[in-house]
Amino acid sequence: MSQGLWISFEGIDGAGKSTHIEALAKTFLQQGREVTQTREPGGTPLAESLRTLMLSTNMDPLTESLIAFAARRDHLKTVIEPALAKGHVVLCDRFTDATFAYQGGGRGVSWELLKQLEQWVQAKDTDPSALSQPDLTVWFDLDPHIAAQRLIQARSPDRFESETLEFFKLVQSAYAKRCQESQGRFLSIDAAKSKHEVWQQLTRGLIAKGWLSIVVPVVNFMAPGQETGA
Repeated sequence: MSQGLWISFEGIDGAGKSTHIEALAKTFLQQGREVTQTREPGGTPLAESLRTLMLSTNMDPLTESLIAFAARRDHLKTVIEPALAKGHVVLCDRFTDATFAYQGGGRGVSWELLKQLEQWVQAKDTDPSALSQPDLTVWFDLDPHIAAQRLIQARSPDRFESETLEFFKLVQSAYAKRCQESQGRFLSIDAAKSKHEVWQQLTRGLIAKGWLSIVVPVVNFMAPGQETGA
């Protein structure tokens, strides 16, 4: 059995994570790996119910944070850890870094309080002083102005996507802070590039770690001349 591998994907709304997660899942499958594809908040029936609540109901920022971590605990124990134990590649659209970015940066919840919640929720059963964390976090780094332009063309926005440009600037700054604190875990991607260029950045990073062999593109993102954005 191959060793389990856990990759999370982070970035502000409009950064283009979903397209590349799908393409990467296909690539790992083509290279003989079992893949578990999931998301946060969500990933389990309970966590999906909490996701719906978070995205549709106004609430106190700390309450919002607590709901995110409650969903995360169920997700971690029900989906992520069992998949890793089976040797799967787990591709997770957002994890705890998103809570630090959105609730910590955007909503102003205490950074230290979020770290305490992180320790409680993600402590490993075998070593409570250690955290269950992704092996790699891919951060789709994108200027909030560009993200806002992309979101104009998106589906009807939820309560987070409907936030102001100033909110997303705070979120982006919090992502940068989180990246600085955990540099060894992060792979920063310039998400302002074309989809094909973003894909090349992503796969080069994974090849360098020995997690992918030489990659043949598995998806034609857009027709030539229409590929701006990720």
